[in-house]
Amino acid sequence: MKVLVAVKRVVDYKVQIRVKADQSGVETENVKMSVNPPDENAIEEAVKLKEQGLAQETLAVTIGDDKAQDVLRTSLAMGIDRSILVKSPNSLEPLAVAKTLSKIIEKENPDLVLLGKQAIDDDSNQTGQILSALLNWPQACFISDLKIEGNKLFLSREIDEGIEKLETNLPAVLTCDLRLNTPRFASLPNIMKAKKKPLDIIDISTLGIDTNPKIKVLKVEEPPKRKAGIMVNDVKELVEKLKYEAKVI
Repeated sequence: MKVLVAVKRVVDYKVQIRVKADQSGVETENVKMSVNPPDENAIEEAVKLKEQGLAQETLAVTIGDDKAQDVLRTSLAMGIDRSILVKSPNSLEPLAVAKTLSKIIEKENPDLVLLGKQAIDDDSNQTGQILSALLNWPQACFISDLKIEGNKLFLSREIDEGIEKLETNLPAVLTCDLRLNTPRFASLPNIMKAKKKPLDIIDISTLGIDTNPKIKVLKVEEPPKRKAGIMVNDVKELVEKLKYEAKVI
């Protein structure tokens, strides 16, 4: 079995987000970037499948400029066998990302495609679902458990009512929840080894994909500043303020 993992480069989750002065987007210059956290769960699951002998090869794919090689090197250091950078000068919407991945999948012919459940920068939660429709493959989203027996996938995912159990066949597209596993840290020896692993570069213009945006961002604003709280002396004063000032009781 061959496993392909889609990886996205995003602003590190520990960084305080700043809006650009012209309000056209979020500031990314001179900001720490890293692998999208849910994508790390997808990477970890692919590596675990390789360690269990269920996968013969693992492949990581990302879309971006030359700087995006760092998330691929991180993927390789975590245990991925090889990687592909699809060079694109512009950030892409989920539809264009899914179309790009479908072209790579046609070429690489994996049996299983893993993605993070969503990216922490745009929170679109669309790419995996669109990709499955383009490929006409079965999909399962937000998976928290995965077992493979032959050509069968046995999956669990959390829903409002509890845990939903699913069964499907390969090939399939899965999006991974944070509860699926605990991603490993890349050790220094593995980081050094990752520099020697294959990293192929493909220009997105050679794939014949329409990458023009379908959505126009008018303005990005910071959320309003939170107002300071009010201290009260006792429960009676609290009830009065809730009743007569806030009018919530």
